[in-house]
Amino acid sequence: MHFSSPKMVCETKIVADEHDAIPGTKKESMMWSSAPASAALNPAEARDVRKDVVYIREFECGDHEEVRRIFYEGIMERIPNTAFRGLRQHPKTQFLYALLTVMCFFVTKSVTLTCCAPLFLMGARYFYSRKVIHSYLDCALHTDMADIEAYYMTPTGSCFWVAMLDGRVVGIVAAQGREDDNSVELRRMSVDSRYRGKGIAKVLGRRVLEFAVRNNYAAVVLGTTAVKLAAHKLYESLGFRRMDQSKDYRLPGMRRTPLERLFFQIRHSRYRLQLREE
Repeated sequence: MHFSSPKMVCETKIVADEHDAIPGTKKESMMWSSAPASAALNPAEARDVRKDVVYIREFECGDHEEVRRIFYEGIMERIPNTAFRGLRQHPKTQFLYALLTVMCFFVTKSVTLTCCAPLFLMGARYFYSRKVIHSYLDCALHTDMADIEAYYMTPTGSCFWVAMLDGRVVGIVAAQGREDDNSVELRRMSVDSRYRGKGIAKVLGRRVLEFAVRNNYAAVVLGTTAVKLAAHKLYESLGFRRMDQSKDYRLPGMRRTPLERLFFQIRHSRYRLQLREE
């Protein structure tokens, strides 16, 4: 499969939802409801279900502001998650921080300063997490997220979808074809925090898989630095298998200074879903 890309895209580690445009086919829409299809509903319940219907469609120019908002807010959530919850994934860093705290006591002989040392270390982690993730966000907002039409809607083999609920955009996802291994990458998946827990992310993920099958791709791949276990379970529930994991991943925008390496670490996992053999 051959397609073109306007220019290199800032690599994404947060993935999102679906698109319907398929070269040579009629555009279509997909409806999804959180209520089980087999359940018998009375008229009052039916009205409630209609309010919860999520509609997946292709990106339109008028969606740009809301799409960027959802993407921005999703990335910003990574700051505290990476700084605090992510520390549990790095036992060597935990040991180093404990050692620095003990050294603080032996050097200062002050219990007060020693008790403050962990707070200082956590504050430094938050500062550098914010600094690095802001740099990454700036990179993304000035590349593909600045011109979604050019990066995803125009090139053959790529697409961008939005999830609609109550007339507003509540989720996003992109698919970007890769010519080198005939695969499609699931990218930019994010759901508005006010609408999570409704299965929207899974519907978006399935839309990308459907797009890959219809366009005769051999596999779907994704990369993620998600700290929350729920994100990884989502990918696995869609059929993805983890291929490898890097413990010292470098995000776009990182400078890798000694202090940055001390206070910011992030794991990167690569997932792959093989659709057919080449």
